[in-house]
Amino acid sequence: MTQVAAFDVDGTLTTSDCVVPFLREVAGTPQLVGRLLLHPYSLAAAAWKRDRDALKEASVVAAFAGRAEADIRELGEEFARRVHAERLRPEIVEHLDQHLANGDAVVLVSASLETYLDPLARLLAVNDVLATKLAADSAGLLTGEIDGPNCRGPEKVRRLHAWLDEHHGGRDNVHLTAYGDSPGDRELLADADTAHWVGKSGSAVAEVTK
Repeated sequence: MTQVAAFDVDGTLTTSDCVVPFLREVAGTPQLVGRLLLHPYSLAAAAWKRDRDALKEASVVAAFAGRAEADIRELGEEFARRVHAERLRPEIVEHLDQHLANGDAVVLVSASLETYLDPLARLLAVNDVLATKLAADSAGLLTGEIDGPNCRGPEKVRRLHAWLDEHHGGRDNVHLTAYGDSPGDRELLADADTAHWVGKSGSAVAEVTK
């Protein structure tokens, strides 16, 4: 049976969240704050609800709207190199490298942005990336919106199953190992044959008993 390993990124493969640092990289912190203030209703709603995801969505609009897709992809390449050099968790990369050495298929399944996960995946030599995409118009300018659903929670599993259908004949034909670190990964971990909960400190990687 084909062995497939799926890795969440933020806090699992990396030491912390990467989306916010990338937004700051793209816009610059003062500029990002200034652009956010141009969206008072979104910002106020996110703050009132204490909704971190809503604040991220407003920040994505502020950082990317009207920016050239090619320029942002170039920034994504640079950011991926820094993530690879500075933000990876060595103990999780060991697991990833072991899967690759065993000939397993390895895929990143993440709510992080495909813009920098694609080049990061090339640096890590993994097979594919299922991540959140940014929408662009016909002129190649980013709209500030997400292209399709955010790849988190149940959407991670849906996207992974579609990928398995395309590349491996379906979920039933593979042994799936998954790595995650947060409640947002619970659907991915629940779907796996072997699930690993990644701890926040040290090298804690615990296999979840089914």
